[in-house]
Amino acid sequence: MRLITAVSVFVVACFSGAGVADAPDYGADLQHFTYPHPVSEFEFTSQREPVSMAFMDVGPEEDAIGTVVLLHGKNFCGAYWHQTIDHLVEQGYRVVVPDQIGFCKSSKPESYQYTFAQLADNTRKLLDALGIESVSVLGHSMGGMLATRFALQYPERVEHLAMLNPIGLEDWRALGVPYRSVDQIFEAEMQKDYESIRDYQQTYYYDGNWNSNYDRWARMLAATYESDERERVAWAQARTADMVMTQPVLYEFDQLAMPVTLLIGDRDRTAIGRPLVDDELAEQMGDYTTLGDRTLERLQHGELILFEGIGHMPHIEAPDRYLEALDQVFPDAD
Repeated sequence: MRLITAVSVFVVACFSGAGVADAPDYGADLQHFTYPHPVSEFEFTSQREPVSMAFMDVGPEEDAIGTVVLLHGKNFCGAYWHQTIDHLVEQGYRVVVPDQIGFCKSSKPESYQYTFAQLADNTRKLLDALGIESVSVLGHSMGGMLATRFALQYPERVEHLAMLNPIGLEDWRALGVPYRSVDQIFEAEMQKDYESIRDYQQTYYYDGNWNSNYDRWARMLAATYESDERERVAWAQARTADMVMTQPVLYEFDQLAMPVTLLIGDRDRTAIGRPLVDDELAEQMGDYTTLGDRTLERLQHGELILFEGIGHMPHIEAPDRYLEALDQVFPDAD
């Protein structure tokens, strides 16, 4: 296993209003998209393949009061945590932000068995390489499912689990969403481009609204699909989508012994598989206000922080309100 450090400078330029011809060429591995802090590579062997996990490791000038691991969602990368990283560092925390295998700047192996347990183990190996034992974990969207699996798999290492608008608070397959094979998902992934990604995010994440802050992250994702290696990206995304649909974590919420905080925007209606069901079921899916209350009842030591009028992306849509709430979850040394 090797840790390799490289310097990165964050680009804040936005591309709202740009046409397809003007789309940024960030590359399939976002090699031309710069992150807010230096990016390092954790090289190791997994499933008999050499892989590389990109990550940021940012700390305060003084001794850290703790370590927080940030886990990204399926349609995002570690870079979108930039405000969270800076705020937590100011509070005195060390912050570790990996891009999971299969995503963003990390390896996308052609043959890889994607499971939340495997991604949790990869994250554990990274922390071991960094010499970090105890952490708090904050996961957004799919990252909430991964954060839960990490906490269940390594409970002795997790001081606090926080989930920001996590998906997986309901079991879509059990609700009646029909199974789609990885091949079928791959075909759909191959059709994605900036317009389809923006339309999806605008509808389900931002309640029909759009601005340049949102556009940056849609452009970032679209660039990987619009690269010369779109098949490699789509194939990784198809297999991780299958992971999300077939590996629920909600049935194990009652086993979480550490403090758990849910941070939820009540306008969120994200539900994978909604287009595949009838209108009546589709209307019932993704009711995050109800799901938050229901999940709270399953937790041994749970707390719910609700963002009224905010959707799937509180840290992007309402960063001031989100960071204020984050202080309740991760207070400073005082």
